[in-house]
Amino acid sequence: MQASRKPSAILGSAIFFITAPSVVAGLVPWLASGRYGLPVASWPLAILGAALVAVGLGVLLHAFARFALEGLGTPAPIAPTDRLVVGGVYRHVRNPMYVAVLSIILGQALIFASWQLAAYAVIMGAVMATFVRIYEEPVLLRQYGADYEAYRQNVPGWLPRLTPWRGA
Repeated sequence: MQASRKPSAILGSAIFFITAPSVVAGLVPWLASGRYGLPVASWPLAILGAALVAVGLGVLLHAFARFALEGLGTPAPIAPTDRLVVGGVYRHVRNPMYVAVLSIILGQALIFASWQLAAYAVIMGAVMATFVRIYEEPVLLRQYGADYEAYRQNVPGWLPRLTPWRGA
């Protein structure tokens, strides 16, 4: 039964990846920066920025894969998972996709020495935190009950814990 949902979960996650974080962390910063050539920051800042982008992209791809393969759903509210996703990077932080997107945006701000992108990251962080608090957390609590509450009590939302949560 569950195996038949895996291909649609993978496709749905891929579509959501293209439409949401790719726009927020890719297209908008690219358009806002006006920088289409080589980095304009000092090389140390550009290297740090590139590392933030690379790590953020890796975490983002891993988190999307967990939704499709572990949760058999997508991160999109219209096609949620069948089960609470708590494996992989989710054992360290509850909101790895948002943290990864912010990392990618901040990395670009460093690469291009762009205060506009840094301000955009702050605004997006506030929007994401508000969305999580007002919409996501109540929905997850209703959907997964005590499992989500235990997860929420043990795994921080925004600053990753160093040791992975092992679950109940």
